[in-house]
Amino acid sequence: MTTTDRLLRLLITLAFAAASAALWWPVDAQAIRLKEIASVQGVRSNQLVGYGLVVGLDGTGDQTTQTPFTAQSVQAMLQQLGISVPAGTPMQLKNVAAVLVTATLPPFAQPGQAIDVAVSSLGNAKSLRGGTLIATPLKGADGQIYAMAQGNLLVGGAGASAGGSKVQINHLSAGRVPNGATVERGVPTPWMQQPFIQYDLQADDFNTARQVADAINRLKGAGTAEALSGRSVSVKLPDSPGARVAFLADLENLNIDRATPAAKVIINARTGSIVLNQSVTLGPCAVAHGSLSVTINSTPVISQPAPLSQGETVVTEKADIQINQQPGSLIQMPAGSKLTDVVKALNTLGATPQDLVAILQAMKAAGALQADLEVI
Repeated sequence: MTTTDRLLRLLITLAFAAASAALWWPVDAQAIRLKEIASVQGVRSNQLVGYGLVVGLDGTGDQTTQTPFTAQSVQAMLQQLGISVPAGTPMQLKNVAAVLVTATLPPFAQPGQAIDVAVSSLGNAKSLRGGTLIATPLKGADGQIYAMAQGNLLVGGAGASAGGSKVQINHLSAGRVPNGATVERGVPTPWMQQPFIQYDLQADDFNTARQVADAINRLKGAGTAEALSGRSVSVKLPDSPGARVAFLADLENLNIDRATPAAKVIINARTGSIVLNQSVTLGPCAVAHGSLSVTINSTPVISQPAPLSQGETVVTEKADIQINQQPGSLIQMPAGSKLTDVVKALNTLGATPQDLVAILQAMKAAGALQADLEVI
């Protein structure tokens, strides 16, 4: 046997061993990390909002005759700067726009850190492109100031108008200021004040809550975690802050065996979109589907009087109504235990998504569709 033959035989043996190992020890493809299905209670973001002014626009600001609050805001700002404007003075402010400023304060944000802000026109400004946001306090739901926003706007669009013609690309009435707000105060989180934290699951499932608690107990010891309900799991924490951070870092990357989700069919009533998850099953049933269309055509009929008869012209309408009903044959749909079987059975009907909504509702009422229908 030559050296080449021996090398080829060795490679075949290694390939066979690798394939055998894959069969005996399969990789769990449905494992998911804990931080992707649960969140720590109290560790959350907070929404901030503020009212401000954008200046420096190229004649595309608010029309003060239709948005008087813009002129009032400019007068109040000038008074704070020590400039008094006589009452009743008309103000033609074409380069100023009143805006609402929104931002999201992330958890554990500390004073001095920068966050992005979104700026949206509140009046009838044509464009915010090239504008500068003046210092705007951002408040939380409790009315306290948590950040100050200021900076130049980035508007992802362009436009031009002249002689009654207008060309516009994207949206010009909203923009962003990257790192445009400075955090002034942080929001205290309760996770350092209590010996326990609570993981809140994204879906209400008792099996998933039990699996999360069991996985944490296997990693950190028995009695560390306890499932409180189908959505919450209580976890005991170490005492020192550094140990708690390391403890939670280990937990958030912990792999959890994903449980089979509840069978559900999501229907979007506005677009007609239908989504089925892998747990949807179909029992044996028979479905007849046909379409009914009604067409109404109206034709005006003009009746004119004879000459010198002193009559009047009469206009009437002649309506032509047509009803077209397509026959629907009775189709037997076999039981389907997999999502692919359900999809094949529904495709045999040849119905539109709008028709499938009514068919799925009828299947659910008949007990042939083992799934919950949810309309969004």
